[in-house]
Amino acid sequence: MTKEQIMIFDVKLEKMTEHHYDLVYFEGFKDAIQFLSNNVFKESEMDLYKTSDHVMRYPMVRLLNNMSGALEEKLVDELFSRMDNTIENYDQDIPTDMDEDDYLIDVDEDDDFDLPFLDNEGTLDPTWAKVFGYDLSENADVNNIEENLKKLSTGASVRAEGKLIASPASGQAVEVILENLTVLGECPTDSYPLQKKATSMEFLRENGHLRARTNTFGAVFRVRNQMAYAVHTFFQERGFQYVNTPIITCSDAEGAGEMFQVTTLSMEKIAEIGVTAGAKGKKPETAAEIVDYTKDFFGKKANLTVSGQLEAETLATALSRVYTFGPTFRAENSNTPKHLSEFWMIEPEMAFFDLDDDMDIAEEFVKYLLNWALTKCRSDLEFFDKRIQPGLIDMLSHVIESPFKRVSYTEAIAELEKHADKFEYKPYWGCDLQTEHERFLTEQIFKCPVMLYNYPKEIKAFYMKLNDDGKTVKAVDVLVPGLGEIIGGSEREEDYDKLLKACEIRNMDMTNYQWYLDLRKFGTVPHSGFGLGFERLLRYVTGMANIRDVIPYPRAPKLADF
Repeated sequence: MTKEQIMIFDVKLEKMTEHHYDLVYFEGFKDAIQFLSNNVFKESEMDLYKTSDHVMRYPMVRLLNNMSGALEEKLVDELFSRMDNTIENYDQDIPTDMDEDDYLIDVDEDDDFDLPFLDNEGTLDPTWAKVFGYDLSENADVNNIEENLKKLSTGASVRAEGKLIASPASGQAVEVILENLTVLGECPTDSYPLQKKATSMEFLRENGHLRARTNTFGAVFRVRNQMAYAVHTFFQERGFQYVNTPIITCSDAEGAGEMFQVTTLSMEKIAEIGVTAGAKGKKPETAAEIVDYTKDFFGKKANLTVSGQLEAETLATALSRVYTFGPTFRAENSNTPKHLSEFWMIEPEMAFFDLDDDMDIAEEFVKYLLNWALTKCRSDLEFFDKRIQPGLIDMLSHVIESPFKRVSYTEAIAELEKHADKFEYKPYWGCDLQTEHERFLTEQIFKCPVMLYNYPKEIKAFYMKLNDDGKTVKAVDVLVPGLGEIIGGSEREEDYDKLLKACEIRNMDMTNYQWYLDLRKFGTVPHSGFGLGFERLLRYVTGMANIRDVIPYPRAPKLADF
């Protein structure tokens, strides 16, 4: 036979109507596929059709679409041999007037192609279905299936009913022998944004209401679900109480001031009053006096929370070990792949825990989450490893298997200064470490996860416990290869006078923090905690480059769609 005669297997899908190629459901071609695997192609080449992204995952369709131009003459010979053997042993009359020439098509003519085992309407002949090894259900409503297949297009919703059987095809455990098909929702191909072609992540973000239908985002959100479950499981197994802290607050745990204001005051009315006051000689520096927060909903200035930590501390002093897991908000004008304006934070607080205890449970927590991902989400992580970030599984496994190196901030700076010429931002004692510094420590110097502790007090929050040197606080950042910081925590200052002084140095409005000072006045205890950004964790686990792609509807500067 000539190669031209073998071109039946190189048929392009557009040469067949959609309802035709959907009906070409030849499970009998499992033999051919197996023959390919054993005799023609390498295992790596077989993955081309095993992992097809097409909605229609029938073996024949995968074969036609992905293996074009690759079949050898012996495959056709093998197929005809199998067909001949079946015909000899089959007790019904079946067509026998086809030969190898029936597999000849003219690629320059659209009308020359014909499948002898399809009837004039393109429907699979039941007799030939059995010849090919396809167990056509006696209950199949062929007319119904044929009619509904005509309505199908990318994006359509269907209900398929039939017999669930073990699949002979690689890459799937079961499949359905179709008996009835119902189109629940048709989808116009001319306007549906998601087509069978490569699509950029930015385009998918613009169509965030549909992107979960893609393989990538389906995997992302399955992992997100599992990791949320893992968070709760970890703490519940260790006797922690899940608590809810307020989303609307008058305090700022970070002291950065970059918070979203919550108000019912009319901005238009305030502007009107301002214009009038200005006309009367009101100076701009006193303009804030125009805003009367006593008339606002809460009677004072309120904001969306940046952290539930302070409120969680009140509950830790009563319940010993607590954790909060909820949304937090930052009004930072950071339009980068690493920042979100709305994200979820995991924040445990533990009474009677010092910094060493805090580091112990932080290391245990990270390893627990990554191990959960590798075991409970293995197939999705293999997808990410292959399609998104090669080497992802090895990197996560390395973190799980490695003891976390504990290094003081001072020691880390000394190591970084030896390589100062490698960095855009030159390291020095007192600087806030950049991602490039954090990754260099984990990937080049120590080659393992690192816990940096005892930071300069000037670059850390007011509530962190002061060390005896008077210069550093008992803070810790957990750094992992491939990311940098994944956890930030500290032992909290339990001394009333020292905490008050830290607040005064920062010129904090103590009217909003007196309740927090009361925790030190009334039965203070040593306590510690940390925070882990849930989306940062997900970005690390999935290998996704942009943090906006691990949350269903990202919020960022100028981005509040859907």
